[in-house]
Amino acid sequence: MQIRPAAALTGALIGMSALFLPTATATATAQATGQTHHHTVTVAHRGASAYAPENTLAAVDAADDLGIDWVENDVQRTSDGELIVMHDTTLNRTTDVEQVFPDRAPWNISDFTLDEIEKLDAGSWFGAEFQGETVPTLEEYMDRVSDNHQKLLLELKAPELYPGIERQTLRELRREGWLDHRHKRRLIIQSFSADSVRSVHRLRPDLKTGFLGTPAVADLPEYAEFSDQINPSYKTIDAGYVAAVRAVDGAHGKPLEVYTWTVNDGPSAVSVAGMGVNGIITNKPDVIRDALDDAS
Repeated sequence: MQIRPAAALTGALIGMSALFLPTATATATAQATGQTHHHTVTVAHRGASAYAPENTLAAVDAADDLGIDWVENDVQRTSDGELIVMHDTTLNRTTDVEQVFPDRAPWNISDFTLDEIEKLDAGSWFGAEFQGETVPTLEEYMDRVSDNHQKLLLELKAPELYPGIERQTLRELRREGWLDHRHKRRLIIQSFSADSVRSVHRLRPDLKTGFLGTPAVADLPEYAEFSDQINPSYKTIDAGYVAAVRAVDGAHGKPLEVYTWTVNDGPSAVSVAGMGVNGIITNKPDVIRDALDDAS
């Protein structure tokens, strides 16, 4: 049994000058997602990655310790066909792979077996207290999210490198019980690849999906055929763009949602919430949640 490290709990008391009242649509979204702190959903990016090594079980637990319901992760595939959770397509930034396998540059995930990856330390780079933290398999990750009663925004990372990963991921989610009626309401699958999102929608049209990026307004109806969300960088949007997205009905006949990333300070969070976004993806979910609560 893995011991959960205590998350570093940091509060943020941020003075706000403007108050934002939730619209009826935003209120409905809040009720549907179970968000209780504010009408804008707070999503822990790669887990609470400001307080624990990203995309590890420790980061999932850190989000849980902060009272954050939603976590985001990245799914990729090893050389022997196993699904793991990691952001970069290479192993060297967030593990000690250069020390363990010095002759294997450029250390692509797709060049290593699961057994080899499980030998790596994925925590020490972040802090000594996380020494020995491992790269989780998708199965291990889903078990922890389930144990914590959390919800998941799952990104298929670089799917062009892993043909068929959409079907494989769905198969794994089904084995873990995440495609039943109760669980699938706690799941969103997203990608920067429109083809990948389209494939997920084709295979499981009952699931909620998101496209990562900022498509032109004229192209939104095309994306709406297979997406329920348009999830752009917060630096690429304004209130007019958010309104244009929300004016289009998505794949399930409801207005497209907007989950924006990666917002790590309170004033920026309040600003984008005022644009009408539905969710904010952040490394510091407690800071964002508290800022939105103070402003509401």
